Amino acid sequence: MDLPFDRSYRRRIHLMRHADAEYIRPDGTRAPDSRLVPLTPKGRAEAAAMATLMEGLEFDRAICSGLQRTRETAAIVLEKSPLTLEIVPELEEIRGGDAVARARLSPVDYAYAMFKASEPDACYASGERFSDFVGRVVPAFNRILNEPDWTNLLLVAHGGVNRAILTDLTGAGLSAFGSFEQDSACLNIIDIDTCLDSGAVLRRILRGVNITADDPTKRTRRLLTLEGMTKRFIDAGLQKPE
Repeated sequence: MDLPFDRSYRRRIHLMRHADAEYIRPDGTRAPDSRLVPLTPKGRAEAAAMATLMEGLEFDRAICSGLQRTRETAAIVLEKSPLTLEIVPELEEIRGGDAVARARLSPVDYAYAMFKASEPDACYASGERFSDFVGRVVPAFNRILNEPDWTNLLLVAHGGVNRAILTDLTGAGLSAFGSFEQDSACLNIIDIDTCLDSGAVLRRILRGVNITADDPTKRTRRLLTLEGMTKRFIDAGLQKPE
C-alpha cells in the first residue's frame, strides 16, 4: 500500500504464537525436550480456527522459528498457500534450564517469570537470561523488517519471542515483558512503513495484539499461559505445589 504523504509504503506482519503444544505427553510424563513437542489436538483446532479467520489473506512470505510446534502451526495456516516456509533459528523460544534446575523452581517462580524479566540478570526457568534472549530475537526481527522482498508476511514464533518483539516495538522494554500476554495460536498485527527511495523503516505501527480466533473475547481464557502450564504440571504430579 503506497502512502500519499511522504513517499513511503506500508507492509504488514501477521505475528502468531504457535498453538497449544504437548509439553505433557499422553502417558502423563513431561516431554523430555520441549524443542520437539508437537501440537495437541486442541492446538491443531486452534490453528485451524486461525486459518479460517485469515482465509483470503495473500501472504508473500512465511517464516517460523523452526521448532516443531511453529512448523505445524504455520503448515495449518498455510495449507492452501504455495509458499515455502522459511526458518529463522534466532527466533526460537527463550531457553529454560535443565530438568534439575527446573525442579527447584516454585510454581510462583515458573508462572510469573515474565514479570521479573527486568530484574538484574533475570533468567527464564533457571536458563537463558532475558537480556540475552532479547539480544538475539530483536536483531533477527529487524533484519526481516529491512528485507524488501515481502509486503504481507506470516511469522509464527513463540510467546517469549513475541513479547520481545512487542516490547521493543512499543519501547516498553523488559519491565513490560509480563504485560503482553500471548495466548496459544494468537495473532498480532504490525504495520511497517518503509521509505520508497531508501528502503529505510520509517514507522512501526501496532494494529492488533493477542487476537484469538476461537475465543475473541477471552471468555474461556482467564489463566495466563504460564499459569495454565504450571497448573497442568502440578495436576499431572510433575511439579510440587507451593
